[in-house]
Amino acid sequence: MLMTAVLIPAPEGGHTATNPETGTTSQGETIDESVANLREATELYLEEFPLPPGGRSLVTTFEVTAT
Repeated sequence: MLMTAVLIPAPEGGHTATNPETGTTSQGETIDESVANLREATELYLEEFPLPPGGRSLVTTFEVTAT
């Protein structure tokens, strides 16, 4: 199953990784470690709460005006 990972640099170093389809979140020192930890967390989540069939997530960007 192909899932989405959103990675955000953490202020203390490393990255926070989130899967928007399940809401699972993890972290790691590197991108690879963050994604691996997120994969593990998401697999454990899906064992307990399987996803219903449906469409894929859409990830996009948008701009805001800073004041």
